[in-house]
Amino acid sequence: MPDQEILIMAMTRMLSGVCTAGFTRQPDPVSRLRWIRPVKEHSSLLLGDLTAPDGRVIQLGDVVALHVQRPRSDPPHAEDWITDFVYHRPRLLRRLEGERRARFLAEHLDQAPEQVLGRSPIRSLCLVRPDRLWARFELDPYSRKYQARLGFTLEGVPHARANASRGTPVTDLKWRALGRTWLGRSGGELLLDEGALRGRLESRKIYLALGLSRGYQGKLWLLVVGVHVVPDYEVEIDYDNL
Repeated sequence: MPDQEILIMAMTRMLSGVCTAGFTRQPDPVSRLRWIRPVKEHSSLLLGDLTAPDGRVIQLGDVVALHVQRPRSDPPHAEDWITDFVYHRPRLLRRLEGERRARFLAEHLDQAPEQVLGRSPIRSLCLVRPDRLWARFELDPYSRKYQARLGFTLEGVPHARANASRGTPVTDLKWRALGRTWLGRSGGELLLDEGALRGRLESRKIYLALGLSRGYQGKLWLLVVGVHVVPDYEVEIDYDNL
């Protein structure tokens, strides 16, 4: 199969490595464009797998060429595709930025996020624009354990974990780096309601890429796998401290 163009919508931290996902060029009646989650045959992705030949780690908003080989559906993770990262390195083709990016996000919202967020999900990735949003960052100054969470509501799509005061875990590498920057070395806890959060970001709109974890303790856990802010924000990611 020839290389597939993928717009990267998620670059995330996992316990055993990293994960990525994005849109292909193939149309889809519900998600607008077809989602894909590149995976390896027998192990987790590592940062080296998602590093271009010039040494640059793939980022949100990149359009990359990946050598996808065949689907590996693992319901509800219907988006998984086995991808060759050994003989075919990711190639950066271009970036989606500025007003083009803003229009793209607004035009590619998921038409049925309940298919991901409901009690019996049939797929595991979607792009949404929340109605309400709040953020939480925690860094224990002694153990250095770090958490980033977002709480949000979606009109017509109830989800108790997202609505809870502690919010939903965020695995997005860029957002986690932003939280570490805001907390500083001393750590502690930072709670931001929607007004404070938007003020810090100087944002007009915030979109979330949501995903379901693999089974853990008999459950699939909701994760925020991509935070897409308009206008975009800049932060340096420390890949040794995700």
